[in-house]
Amino acid sequence: MLELSAGLKLKLLGATAVAVASLSVVQLSTGVASASSVAATATIGAGTLSVSVPATVGFSDVLNGLDQTSTASLAIDVKDATGSGAGWNITATSTQFSSASSALATNSVTLLSAPSVACDSGATCTVASGNVSYPMTLPAGSGPPTASKLFNAAASTGLGDQTVTPVFTLAIPASTVAGSYTSTWTVTVQSGP
Repeated sequence: MLELSAGLKLKLLGATAVAVASLSVVQLSTGVASASSVAATATIGAGTLSVSVPATVGFSDVLNGLDQTSTASLAIDVKDATGSGAGWNITATSTQFSSASSALATNSVTLLSAPSVACDSGATCTVASGNVSYPMTLPAGSGPPTASKLFNAAASTGLGDQTVTPVFTLAIPASTVAGSYTSTWTVTVQSGP
């Protein structure tokens, strides 16, 4: 509670009268505190589950008369914005590596160990942990065969934006015909471990 008091004094300065006003503010204590509460709410909607991969993955080697291998990594970006905690799994399939005159074996690409997994920059994710057994072979054929599970996020893991990076090994027999080989890979993510 505030109490206001005002006073007006009149001073004579020569032949001119000057009015001087004064105002004082006094706070009076009432001893009573006042509080109020408010209910805060947050509505958080579910997003989607999506996957993206680079346009190419490349292996390179020079034949030397012996059986060889070449490795290449593939950064698979998984965005789980569903908020469900249901987990997810990545499957992959491919066409057979072939050139104009030759083809590599349908079991020539393998994943020898579990991929690395890390949260993307700017994302506080729940890093995916799965139970896929390795090594695994990337399915291949003249037409892509049924996809195999490459990696999975168990329930309550894999939430947020993260990158799964498998390192693939390509088997190159000594009898391979030199040339440029191509294969089309299909990578899919779906809900559930």
